[in-house]
Amino acid sequence: MKPGLEIPQKKMKNSFKDVIVDSSDSILFVLKKMDEVNRKLLIVMEEKRFLSIISIGDIQRAIINNIDLNTRIKNILRSQIRVAKIGDDINEIKNNMNLRRNEFMPILSETGELYDVIFWEDIFQTKFNKSQNKINLPVVIMAGGKGSRLKPITNVLPKPLIPLREKTIIEEIFSSFSLYGCNDFYVSVNYKADFIEYYLKEQNLPYNISFFREDKPLGTAGSLYLIKNEIKETFFVTNCDILIDEDYSEILEYHRKNSNEITIVAALKNYSIPYGVIETGNNGKLVEILEKPDITFKINSGMYILEPNLLNEIPQNDFYHITHLINQLLKRDGKIGVFPVSEKSWIDIGNWKDYLRSSKSLNGENL
Repeated sequence: MKPGLEIPQKKMKNSFKDVIVDSSDSILFVLKKMDEVNRKLLIVMEEKRFLSIISIGDIQRAIINNIDLNTRIKNILRSQIRVAKIGDDINEIKNNMNLRRNEFMPILSETGELYDVIFWEDIFQTKFNKSQNKINLPVVIMAGGKGSRLKPITNVLPKPLIPLREKTIIEEIFSSFSLYGCNDFYVSVNYKADFIEYYLKEQNLPYNISFFREDKPLGTAGSLYLIKNEIKETFFVTNCDILIDEDYSEILEYHRKNSNEITIVAALKNYSIPYGVIETGNNGKLVEILEKPDITFKINSGMYILEPNLLNEIPQNDFYHITHLINQLLKRDGKIGVFPVSEKSWIDIGNWKDYLRSSKSLNGENL
């Protein structure tokens, strides 16, 4: 369609079956569907008629509120949504999609039937990127580990410099945060520190990169004491072997709305049990048999948001994991939040199996 034209009365040929789910489908099913089709927005139908749309944000809010993942999505739909109708001006639709960052726009007939779907990539000729919100916060990248699970390649290359797509993993991390206006990076280094610093300085990257060195391995948070006088605002911390495909501004909004001291980004990991699972009560009395159930866990992804006061709680020059800090906060009843992301939104290259899977996925190959 050319800009400025109205949507024609004759149905267009775009295929949109991949973005349709049923109102009776479970939250877990829809979440898996989003991962399967690489979309964060889907159309909800009921008895083959258009009902609504559901976004990853709708699902995340449900999970945060402890709604069972087996709940039908019909029960978590928003009351207000935005759609277009046959005859609407395409320029107006385009402007609305750009303003509200809609991944696609359903087109309905006068009687409310789903007529077509206009996708972002078709109308803008670019890959969809949801957020335009610039948060401009410091980012700490923990890059001091030896990468033992990725040997023998890490005998030569430090883990942050392992290739991923056409860049190194740490450059991919820089790029993902830069989309949200985060350009101040603090990189904790130890193993092959000179190699990492030399490589990144030679790239002339458009970021402010500061390095701070551990004299000895200090765990996943121990080196943070070295920058306690450098960071005075809310900041991100991320491992150097993960990427999170999520709107970072929404994670920050959740963090601030709930006045958290730490927010943990958690990936939902689903396991299908290929057996009948038996639940029993007192004296071994059978309560229920669940046939081949799905079990979902929240997995610590390795990305966090922290408040700067926590830097004062990091012990000096001691081996200290970020889980030690989290447990310390739990003991003093500090506010810790958990923000969920889908399983495939978490890209992990911490071992060979995950690295190969992630590389194939990012390159568009079938797993």
